Amino acid sequence: MNPSCHIKAIVAISENSVIGKNGDLPWKISEDLKWFKKITLGHTLLMGRKTWESLPGALPRRENWVLSSTIKSKPEIKVFKKLGDALEAAYDRTLFIIGGGELYRQTLSICSELYVSEVHRVIEDGDAFFPPFRNDFKVSEKLFHNEEFSLKKWIRVPS
Repeated sequence: MNPSCHIKAIVAISENSVIGKNGDLPWKISEDLKWFKKITLGHTLLMGRKTWESLPGALPRRENWVLSSTIKSKPEIKVFKKLGDALEAAYDRTLFIIGGGELYRQTLSICSELYVSEVHRVIEDGDAFFPPFRNDFKVSEKLFHNEEFSLKKWIRVPS
């Protein structure tokens, strides 16, 4: 991995670590989406194919990169077949991992920061989950809190 690349993840998780249900978010929280936009604007986003397919289109004012062996690059997205190729291409930039569950599992160990929206509810029938992270990261900043969710910035604990 390129040492000048900054890899971060941004995610919204339920109290039981659910991040998805039936190919979509299991909630609609406009305030959380506003934070997602504010934090990721101007950066490069890396997502898996299913996350890409759940979006209405490319997210504006950000580079949209997709990890997939089945879809082709289009003017609005750049597609990588291998994670290593995407990480190599992320030279000298901030790369945000935005989902889904499998991509989070593959990249959590190389993330230096996490932006975690903790949604204050339990989702019983979720089918995508965020991997355990609390032992490897600590809260560095509490960015927002209301009755629906709390947004915190986590940084990696030195090993």
